[in-house]
Amino acid sequence: MGLFSGFEHIIREQEPLAPYTWLRMGGAAEYFAEPTSVDELVALVKHSAENDVSVRVLGSGSSLLVREAGVSGLVVHLAAAAFSQISTDGTKVVAGGGAKLGHVISTAVREGLAGLEPLAGVPGTVGGALRDNADANGTDIGQWTTKATMLTRTGAIVEQEGDKLRFSYRASSLDELVILSAELTLENADPEALTKRMQKFWIVRQSSQPAANENPACVFKDVGGMSAGSLVEQAGCKGAAVGKATVSERDGRYVVANPGATSDDVLQLIENIQSTVQEKLGVELETQLQIW
Repeated sequence: MGLFSGFEHIIREQEPLAPYTWLRMGGAAEYFAEPTSVDELVALVKHSAENDVSVRVLGSGSSLLVREAGVSGLVVHLAAAAFSQISTDGTKVVAGGGAKLGHVISTAVREGLAGLEPLAGVPGTVGGALRDNADANGTDIGQWTTKATMLTRTGAIVEQEGDKLRFSYRASSLDELVILSAELTLENADPEALTKRMQKFWIVRQSSQPAANENPACVFKDVGGMSAGSLVEQAGCKGAAVGKATVSERDGRYVVANPGATSDDVLQLIENIQSTVQEKLGVELETQLQIW
């Protein structure tokens, strides 16, 4: 492994990526790394930049589709404990970019800190939630974020805070290679009342969307205040299928990967839905799914 000499302990070649995604499909990564510390990650990113190796970052894989051909370059998986630490100080929560969003929400609720509980049940990591400004029930994570620490594609650590932080619908200014950590400033509240509120949001979400064991992915963004799920249903696409990939009967924003489904099935299904919605309703559906 001459290209990554010195990193043999964390690098694997031709690592299948399907097990790391909710859709459970797609090809392999040319190189795959699971660094154990921020210093190791920085060294790996700098080495990749110096050798013109493209780098992609893999979080929970809840909104990722990997093509059957796989991914060239390096895929970095932030699974180590060093990237998922969560701490609280007064009304502030500091969370690593690799921390599960659900763990951050439950920590805040337990400490009597309100603001994030409407996001209960939203999958993914803090890094992914911040990059795409995850939202639910009238709340988005960006409105509570006061600082973010990131790693650039050349291996430099930078921060954004205050007016430099910008969030909009399913988008943010946090576009560097890795979101290492974020500071969220919340509001004091009664932990017991917050727990009940969080549980209510979680139950409603779970009852209205496909279960994780169905291998789902939320594909489409809402459009101008119109629910993407409603648009898909109005266009008659709910339940539509290509191969073993189907549109969820519960929520038209989701595609479900049944056993035997391929990335090509999903891509063709997405294209079919977009063209049908455009033709019947005159609305252009945008995807929120990452496609590698």
